[in-house]
Parts: sequence; C-alpha cells; structure tokens
Amino acid sequence: MVSKLKLLLAEDESALGQIIKESLETRDFEVILCDNGEKAFEKYKSESPEILVLDVMMPKKDGFTLAKEIRAIDDTIPIIFLTAKSQTADVVEGFSIGGNDYLKKPFSMEELIVRIHNLVSRTKVQKASKILKIGNYIFDFPRQRLQFKDEETIQLTHREAHLLFHLINNKNQVLDRSVILNKLWGTDDFFSARSMDVFITKLRKKLKKDETIQIINVRGFGYKLTV
Repeated sequence: MVSKLKLLLAEDESALGQIIKESLETRDFEVILCDNGEKAFEKYKSESPEILVLDVMMPKKDGFTLAKEIRAIDDTIPIIFLTAKSQTADVVEGFSIGGNDYLKKPFSMEELIVRIHNLVSRTKVQKASKILKIGNYIFDFPRQRLQFKDEETIQLTHREAHLLFHLINNKNQVLDRSVILNKLWGTDDFFSARSMDVFITKLRKKLKKDETIQIINVRGFGYKLTV
C-alpha cells in the first residue's frame, strides 16, 4: 500500500483552506490545515510533513516569517507560497528566503497538485544525491549520520551535519568563515565564531579514524577540509 503524501497547509481564509484540504484529500494527500503561522510552526515540528503550502498573509505569523524560521532548521523541505499579491518584490522575497515555488490566487487545484508533485519528486532526487563519501566515511546528510567503513553510524546534530555538508561541498577550498556563520548561526559575531570553533573540534574528533582527512584553520579566512 502506497503511503499518502503528508502536506502542511497554512491558510487563514477558512473557506479556501477547507476547499484546498478536501480537494487534496480526494487525491490521496494527508493534509494538516492550520489557520495561522504559529499553529503551522508547531504542527511542522510535531507532524513532520513532506511539503509546506503557506499563505503569505496570515495572522500571528505571516508565511514569509514562518518560512524563515523553518529554513533555519530545515533546508530541504519544499515550500510553496500562496498569495493574492502580484508585486515582483514579493515574489523575489519569497524565493530569497527559501521558497521553492509561488502560486498567485486565484489558482486551479490541478496546477497546485502538479507543482506539489514536481517539488516532492525533485526533493527526493536531491536527498538521494546527498549521500556523500569523504575518505573512508559515508555521510548521509538527510539523516545526519556519519559512518566509518562498516562500523556503527554516528548521529550528528543538525548544525554539525550542515557544517560538514558545507565543508565537503567546498572540499580542498577555503570555506569563508563569515559566510558560513551567517548561514548557520545567523550572525558572524564573536560568540558565534567561538561556537563554530567548538563544532569544528567536534567534527575533527568524529573524523579522526581516517588520518587523511583534515579540517585546517586558515587564519583570518575560515576552514578548509582536505582529503
């Protein structure tokens, strides 16, 4: 039996939200409907949906703010924004904070469904490609796991996994300290920089079984992972 695709819908217009929910459920989606951004964030954390459909204008927490908070802890889940706005600036903002698609009201259900399926399929392919090899280690980025040869896997924290992912993607190149601090910590101040140093030390310990792997401190610039 094929499991239903779990979708979180945040829409404060109750009639429209219910129509979308019922339409998607008739097409074998499991839909979690919330009428404001605060509820949606709590449901995101407790229900682990596979895709988010967020109205931009919502009470308590708007769709853009909600997306920013989710992107701070999850950079893979697909996000579609629903909006009555048509200004180019709003579209640009939606994509710049991590949105994957943008649908202007009114829209057809068929168009929404096609976009949902396309995004979910694309995300699954991207996740599959994020099983990375580094020396004698296998790094499963989506599951935040690191395995040395055939030994037991090591569970990484969210921040450890993202830091290692960026180091591997910039292998043998200097990873700019300020850029990665702003991306993962939200600021490049002194305290965040010290925190990053601690995480680098933790990663070095977890990678120590392969002596060919090094994370080098390039003073004044950042870090470089070499193999």
